[in-house]
Amino acid sequence: MNALAATNRNFRHAARILGLDSKLEKSLLIPFREIKVECTIPKDDGSLASYVGFRVQHDNARGPMKGGIRYHPEVDPDEVNALAQLMTWKTAVANIPYGGAKGGIGCNPRELSKSELERLTRVFTQKIHDLIGIHTDVPAPDMGTNSQTMAWMLDEYSKFHGHSPAIVTGKPIDLGGSLGREAATGRGVVFATEALLAEHGKSIKDMKFAIQGFGNVGSWAAKLIQERGGKVIAVSDITGAIRNMDGININELLQHKESSGTLKNFAGADEMDPSELLVHECDVLIPCALGGVLNKENAADVKAKFIIEAANHPTDPEADEILSKKGVIILPDIYANAGGVTVSYFEWVQNIQGFMWDEDKVNDELHRYMTKSFHNIKSMCQTHNCNLRMGAFTLGVNRVARATLLRGWEA
Repeated sequence: MNALAATNRNFRHAARILGLDSKLEKSLLIPFREIKVECTIPKDDGSLASYVGFRVQHDNARGPMKGGIRYHPEVDPDEVNALAQLMTWKTAVANIPYGGAKGGIGCNPRELSKSELERLTRVFTQKIHDLIGIHTDVPAPDMGTNSQTMAWMLDEYSKFHGHSPAIVTGKPIDLGGSLGREAATGRGVVFATEALLAEHGKSIKDMKFAIQGFGNVGSWAAKLIQERGGKVIAVSDITGAIRNMDGININELLQHKESSGTLKNFAGADEMDPSELLVHECDVLIPCALGGVLNKENAADVKAKFIIEAANHPTDPEADEILSKKGVIILPDIYANAGGVTVSYFEWVQNIQGFMWDEDKVNDELHRYMTKSFHNIKSMCQTHNCNLRMGAFTLGVNRVARATLLRGWEA
């Protein structure tokens, strides 16, 4: 099942639990606006290349639409639609005043030079600048993009609209980015994990963790887990997978990856088959990579007691059912990885106020938001007698539905 079908299924299940009117349900599902643009740029060799860019603006009932821009060969309308919808529910679960959006360009950023990426970003911004805005739609980095991409977007947008630091989040600190933003998603994952484990009378220091994906989110989560006394026993990324049942030294692994560009040949762990990581012996499994990695083929073999969905849509609905029957507790993506968008909200607030926070304030506020959201989800689970995924979906959908009705959606 693709990401859009799975997201729609979860939404409809939540709508039934909440008893939403069928017309309101349909209204909440349909995106506010879908944008598709052609981006033609000169390559460094003088030839011309065209790429298709997308921006799906899903819902603005609770505030400006918010979501990342990804550069990836598999960017397509269905995926962008699903992720835009997930952002609507995610921002509502986090209780920050945003709606949902998502965008991307179908390209392989590894095959483009820095100057080609800059030209592509600027052309894309030129094509959509009149459809985004500080109080309309605020982009952020995603897969294949970073703070430099946001710096180019900010500069190009400001040529049309004047200096506008709040138009994007995830910017470099020197251009108004927030302290703590780089670590925010990984830190939020750890705060969410702490909240879940505390509910079960456990703590991070008692647990062994396996982490799939060692990019920004996975590496920060691993580092912070180690700082709290937890053991990260297995890690994988696109370069390979390693394990050490006594715990991997994450600081040494980060230095190794920085110098070599790979997890392979790390002296402090043994290499393993990357496909084994998801079913490796551990207490907590944290998928931080692509969607759909837990499916009906491998779900029955998962040994973790807890799964923290740091990636978007890592668990297929079929796998969800299998894992639930096994008693595995899944902390859903629309809550578990909301740390990034929450600190993006803090960045936006700082830009609008023109007053920057210190890093301790950012982290303290993030902890407060993540902990409160977890308790709100648990409250919905008790009210509707449902699991954590439906607790999160009913919380998010209910907040958006209430805002839509209060604004007078039938007028």
